Amino acid sequence: MGRRRGGESIVPDAEFRSYYGRQIIKTPTWKVPDVPAYLFLGGLAGASATMAALADLTGRPRLRAAGRLAAATGAGASVVALIHDLGRPARFLHMLRVFKPTSPLSVGSWILAPFSGVAAAAAASEVTGLLPGLGRLSGLVSGLVAPAMTTYTAVLLADTAVPGWHEVHRELPFVFAGSAVSTAGGIALLSVPVGEAGPARRMAVAGAALELGAEELMLRDLGLVAEAYRTGTPGKVLRAAKALTFAGAAATAVAGRDRRVAAVAGLCLGVAGAATRYGIFEAGRVSARDPKYTVVPQRDRLSRTESG
Repeated sequence: MGRRRGGESIVPDAEFRSYYGRQIIKTPTWKVPDVPAYLFLGGLAGASATMAALADLTGRPRLRAAGRLAAATGAGASVVALIHDLGRPARFLHMLRVFKPTSPLSVGSWILAPFSGVAAAAAASEVTGLLPGLGRLSGLVSGLVAPAMTTYTAVLLADTAVPGWHEVHRELPFVFAGSAVSTAGGIALLSVPVGEAGPARRMAVAGAALELGAEELMLRDLGLVAEAYRTGTPGKVLRAAKALTFAGAAATAVAGRDRRVAAVAGLCLGVAGAATRYGIFEAGRVSARDPKYTVVPQRDRLSRTESG
C-alpha cells in the first residue's frame, strides 16, 4: 500500500512480480485425465467398500453387492489411471519395493495395492457365489482399510509444495472424504432398489453436507490463494460441482421411494464428485504456475511472525 496524503494514495500499490517473471515452483507433471480420475475413483472405491461392509453386517445383500462391485471397479480403474500416468507398470511395482512412513506416495501405494486385492476378492465372490466366507472376510478387511483409501490422496496433494494444495492441508481430507461418501451413496442409488437404499441415501446427504461445509471452511481463510479456486476453469468447474452436489443431496432427501428421482440424484452426485476432484486438481496447477501464490502467502506469514 502506498503512502497517503489527504486520504489519497500518492504511491501506486506495487504489483507482485517474480524474478524475470519466472515460476517459483514447477507445475506438477501429472496428466489429465489420469490423475483426476485416480483421485476420484480411489475415493469412490473406499467409501463404497465401507458401505458394502456395513450393508453386509446389517443384512442388505443388494446394497452389499453394489458396494463391493463399485469398490472393486473403482480401485482397479484407479490403479490403471495411476499406471497410465506413470507410463510403465514397473514404476508402480517399484513403489512397493520399500515402505516409507514419511512418504505419502509410498504409504498411498501400500494402501492402494492391498485394498485393490481384497476389494477384487470380495467382488469376485459376490459375482460367482464361490467362497462366501472368504468373500465376506475380504469385504470386511476392505471396509477397514477404506477410510485411508478415501482420504490418502488428499494428503498426497497437500504434501507437495503446490500452494493451492498445501495451504489447505487441514481441510482437504474432509472435502475428499465428504465427496467420496456422497458419490458412493449416489452411485448406489442408481442400482439398488429403493426399499434397501436407505443407508445409501443417508450417506449421500451426510457426505454432501460434509463436503460443502469443509470446502466453505477451506476457502474462507485461504486469502490470496483462494483466487485459484474461484476464477478461471477451476472456479467454473467447482461452482458446477457445488451446484450438482447441492441438487443431488436435495433430490436424495425428497426422493423417498421414487426410483426416477433417486436415479437423477445419484447421477448428479456422481458427476459432482468427478468435477470436485478435477477442479481441485486444476486449482493446484494454476497456483503453481503463478509465483504470487507461492511468495505472497510466505511474506504474509513472515510479517505476522515478525510483528508477533
